[in-house]
Amino acid sequence: MGSTSGTHSNEPPVRHLGRPIVGIVGWKNSGKTTLAVRLVEELTARGLAIATIKHAHHSLRLDDEGTDSARHRAAGARQVAVVSQRRWALMTEGAEPDFDDVVGQLEPCDLIVVEGYKSQPIPKIEARRRDSQPGFGLAERDAQVMAIAADYAIDDATLPIFELDDIPRIADFVMEQFMIEAPKEA
Repeated sequence: MGSTSGTHSNEPPVRHLGRPIVGIVGWKNSGKTTLAVRLVEELTARGLAIATIKHAHHSLRLDDEGTDSARHRAAGARQVAVVSQRRWALMTEGAEPDFDDVVGQLEPCDLIVVEGYKSQPIPKIEARRRDSQPGFGLAERDAQVMAIAADYAIDDATLPIFELDDIPRIADFVMEQFMIEAPKEA
C-alpha cells in the first residue's frame, strides 16, 4: 500500500457549487467517521478552515429528552433555534433538504468534508476495512472516487491507495488535489 500511482487525472477535482468538497464514503463500519474526524483534525491543525456535512440514515436527534429545545419541538415547533455565546444550531422538522441547499448554507471555508452521501456527484475517498466489505468496493462503480484508504492491501486498484490510518498522507493528497495551501505563519 501507499502507492499513489494510477489513472487519476492531474486536473483538480471539479468543485461543487464552486467550493472544494471531498466526500468520505464506504460501507457500514468501514471507518468513515474515524477517517473524516481525523482528516478534519489534521487539516485544522494545518491552519485550514474546515466545514463538515454528515448524512444520517436514521432519525436525527440533536437535543436530548427533557431539554428545553426538545420540549419546544415536542410542543409542535417546526423550527427550534438554540443559541449561546459560542454556538448556535437551527433544527428544522420536515423533509430532508437538497444536498446543494445544505452546501449553500455553509460559511466560506477552505474545504468541506462530507461523510456519507455515497450517491452525490462529488469527489470522494473510499474507506475500506476488511471486516466491513459487502463483496465489492465503491470505487469500481463510482468514477467520483479519487482514492481508497484501506486497512488491507489492494493490488488491482487503478486509484491512489493509502493506509486507512495514514492521515497526514491523505491530507497531503486532498490539499494537492484541490490546490489548497496551508496559511503562512505570521
